[in-house]
Amino acid sequence: MERRDFIKSAVASAVTAGATLSDSGQAQSSARTSNPVSRPMSPDMQYRDLGRTGEKVSVIGLGGYHLGRQGDSAESVHLVRTAIDRGITFMDNCWDYNDGISEVRMGQALRDGYRSKVFLMTKMDGRTKTAYNLQLEQSLGRLQTDTIDLVQFHEVIRMEDPDRIFAPDGALEAAIAAREAGKIRYIGFTGHKDPAVHLRMLATAQKRGFHFDTVQMPINVMDAHFRSFTNEVMPVAIRQGIGVLAMKTFGDHFILDSKTIEPVEALHYSLTQPVSVVITGIDSIPVMEQAFTAVKTFQPMTQQQITSLLDRTRDAAADGRYELFKTTAHFDGTAANPKWLG
Repeated sequence: MERRDFIKSAVASAVTAGATLSDSGQAQSSARTSNPVSRPMSPDMQYRDLGRTGEKVSVIGLGGYHLGRQGDSAESVHLVRTAIDRGITFMDNCWDYNDGISEVRMGQALRDGYRSKVFLMTKMDGRTKTAYNLQLEQSLGRLQTDTIDLVQFHEVIRMEDPDRIFAPDGALEAAIAAREAGKIRYIGFTGHKDPAVHLRMLATAQKRGFHFDTVQMPINVMDAHFRSFTNEVMPVAIRQGIGVLAMKTFGDHFILDSKTIEPVEALHYSLTQPVSVVITGIDSIPVMEQAFTAVKTFQPMTQQQITSLLDRTRDAAADGRYELFKTTAHFDGTAANPKWLG
């Protein structure tokens, strides 16, 4: 089947199944094991619903990968706590970021009462029940918590990833058991390679009667022109009541290198989309200030403004050369480390 035909088929299947699921509400996986948690909110930040979970999260999420860039762990701890004190409640991380250092530092930062102030998310690479469980226990220890609010299957970037995750003794079985045991509260998945893979993951979930709480994907000014998650995946997720987590606003630094967009403008574009949170790398106080400036000055862009911005980025975006996460293996940690998958 050609990729274009698959996308059309997957969209139709997922949307239809999503409507059935939301109408019936009978899927086993839709039952919540815990109630939404209220957290402090700041007038300096905006907050949105996380899909249909009932949770409220800050529109800016603190990207965990960048916590490994500071030379001193105390600097990372200060950065995280400053972000929380100013109203950022969504914490992003992953089992493999900086060989676990990112989770260790976030765990240190969440001591002294800070854990109760945040919605904590991390990701697992494991595709098997055994690999997932081993990684989850390590993450719980590093993050110094008994419960992680959201755990997502990381780097769903291959067409076979859904088959492995949903297979007997696959990672999904481990995630559901962990949720029932109170170790995690919500389940989602991430990926950055091709919308067709996301759509296959959603279609597989619907076929198996499973409902994801969240999905993380690239949402940026260039995505609309090339393998567009914004156009192909986000409408399906929204229809199903899945919280959309935006990432790759700057594509690390590569999208900004195109000289077609300024940082605050790029954040405004992502914030204008119907997403729950925009996860962005914050490795210093100046970069944090940039994110708060974007929130303070944010007004949803008009369709005319969006069209003008997309026209400006069209030529640079056409072949994906600034979205290296789609066109190269530069961001594919599991491709370089297949043993992480189990």
